[in-house]
Amino acid sequence: MLKPPELLKKYFGYDSFRPQQEEIIEKVLSGADSLVLMPTGGGKSLCFQIPALLLPGTAIVVSPLISLMKDQVDALRSNGIAAAFLNSSQTFEEQQMILDACHKGQISLLYVSPEKLISDIDIINQVCKPSLFAIDEAHCISSWGHDFRPEYTQLGFLRQRFAHIPFMALTATADKVTRRDIIKQLKLKTPQVFITSFDRKNLSLDVRIGVKPKEKMEEIIDFVKERDQQSGIIYCLSRKKCEEAYEALANAGVSAMFYHAGMSSETRSSVQDRFINDELQVVCATVAFGMGIDKSNVRWVIHYNLPKNIEGYYQEIGRAGRDGIPSETILYYNYADLIMLNKFASEGAMAEVNLEKLKRMQHYAEADSCRRKILLNYFSENLEENCGNCDVCSNPRKHFDGTLMVQKALSAIMRMGEKEGANMVIDVLRGSKKQEIVAAGYDKLKTHGAGAEVPAIDWQRYLMQMLNLGVLEIAYDENFALRITPLGKDILFGKRKMELTVLQTLQATDKTVKTRKNNAITDDEELFNQLRKVRRDFSIEENVPAYVIFSDATLSEMVNQKPITSQDMLLISGVGEHKLEKYGNAFLNAIIDFSSGSSSKKLKGSTYKETLSLYRQRLSIEEIAVRRNIAVATVFSHIAALYLSGEIESLAQFVNEDEVVSVKEAIKATGETKIMKPIFEHLKEVVPYHKIRLAMAILEKREA
Repeated sequence: MLKPPELLKKYFGYDSFRPQQEEIIEKVLSGADSLVLMPTGGGKSLCFQIPALLLPGTAIVVSPLISLMKDQVDALRSNGIAAAFLNSSQTFEEQQMILDACHKGQISLLYVSPEKLISDIDIINQVCKPSLFAIDEAHCISSWGHDFRPEYTQLGFLRQRFAHIPFMALTATADKVTRRDIIKQLKLKTPQVFITSFDRKNLSLDVRIGVKPKEKMEEIIDFVKERDQQSGIIYCLSRKKCEEAYEALANAGVSAMFYHAGMSSETRSSVQDRFINDELQVVCATVAFGMGIDKSNVRWVIHYNLPKNIEGYYQEIGRAGRDGIPSETILYYNYADLIMLNKFASEGAMAEVNLEKLKRMQHYAEADSCRRKILLNYFSENLEENCGNCDVCSNPRKHFDGTLMVQKALSAIMRMGEKEGANMVIDVLRGSKKQEIVAAGYDKLKTHGAGAEVPAIDWQRYLMQMLNLGVLEIAYDENFALRITPLGKDILFGKRKMELTVLQTLQATDKTVKTRKNNAITDDEELFNQLRKVRRDFSIEENVPAYVIFSDATLSEMVNQKPITSQDMLLISGVGEHKLEKYGNAFLNAIIDFSSGSSSKKLKGSTYKETLSLYRQRLSIEEIAVRRNIAVATVFSHIAALYLSGEIESLAQFVNEDEVVSVKEAIKATGETKIMKPIFEHLKEVVPYHKIRLAMAILEKREA
């Protein structure tokens, strides 16, 4: 049986796991429960997809949206994995065929909606032999979460009924309160909580305050037209704004459409499908759009208005750059948004919580310090250095040593038992004699009046800086009490210092939106576009989104590495054995045709020529890899190609004749001439992959 890293390479084309993925997989395989928090695009799905390939039976994946199920099943099938979904969009006969396939052990993963799972649990249990339950978008189960769905709350009975099967809850956004609620509602048994970094370094964060509506739309149109080959989403608070933004873009010649709950489900599905298939460049949408989008090449997200809370904002910007390529996010904000959102929050259920979360969103937008630090601290993650990829870092504010001011506030909070909210803390610091302060005995505290010289409004903003910097946190479920974090305790007890930002009057920022320079198309961009066309042809033929074939990140790596053999192609991240067999030749031919018809300038820039130049300078293989920022395996692949083309005379320094003979015998025994893994296994894993690659090149040249 293959091990998880081998399955990762075979089916998904990746050489190594991302942080914590392998540990999570091992936990599932051991039969234990887990709660997994990973950012959008962080690789949550692999955490249950790989165990599903190893465990007997069928893994049941609970997913809230039909469109999301279809995309994930398409992607799995494209990788050569047997998967299916079961939902109300199918006929009775279609559902019976899928259940029959599960019964025969032909389906590794079955995606179902919570409603379908609950109504059909008996038959699913009888025919599928569940191997694990994965509850995706698990924050939907919690009324504390930003996307509560009542149907999710009925899932708690599953844990008791299937006591012997591992359960996983997965989400991209959940604060501490929501995490606790997910565990409680799903009745998970002493689950291990895995929290990977929420830091999406490839996303730039830009907030623009006080831009007038007309100027805002002009900026957005300029921004979009500068990126005419890029997909993007514009989030608006109301249906009316969605339609207005769409109309302005359409009048400017942009391929756009609007999306909101006032449209028929058929029309919404059509918009979503056209966007997924790159037929629409822009969708202007309410927050209803995006949860079912697995599109990896969204290059930018714009918020036309202030979002309601940080969880929703984080999830929405997370729809950009899921393939890891640099992507842009812009948030427009003015006080009209705040007035409207305050009204919504105060009138709805859980008004106090929603108002407090809106306040945190407001202070993020008004921040005077690194925005990424604030975003990560909201999810209890500390970033030591400023990110350098947000508007505040690009235009730094002035700072001062605020250690003493922070210590005054922290001392007051601690002496008050960490059970009071910001307003009470500020009243104590300013020396108020209000009845409730005297009644609580806070007027007797040593810190009463310790900050009397600072206006209350300034204290509010300083406390928000402390929250944003991870010195404090808010207990939403305990009357919004301010709590001191471990970092805050270090400052309180003099172990660390803390800089604060000099307060400044909030005003409209420089209204020039960053745009790209209009350069002539480069050779690499031309090749990338050629590969996109190849990918597009496959996506139309198979009726799946283009990114299901290969992501933009994989195409970009093809452009950088320019593979010309099957072995080279397997070294590209995202190319597994199934996709190599299915699509490899078409992409290799496109690269070879492009290079053979290229100018001398293109050939000079060839990735092989660069490796050859360094090799002739007598650099070691490891030094070449470091200098070129590529894998050692890739360098050896280049060496093999250069040997075949006659640029390198001998490979004797890397592989001896006995090893060449062993590889030749293994090829004969396995019948494999392209993929190295069967040869590696036949040789009892004694001959390393790079030597197999070089020996195959020697044998190919001898037979030529």
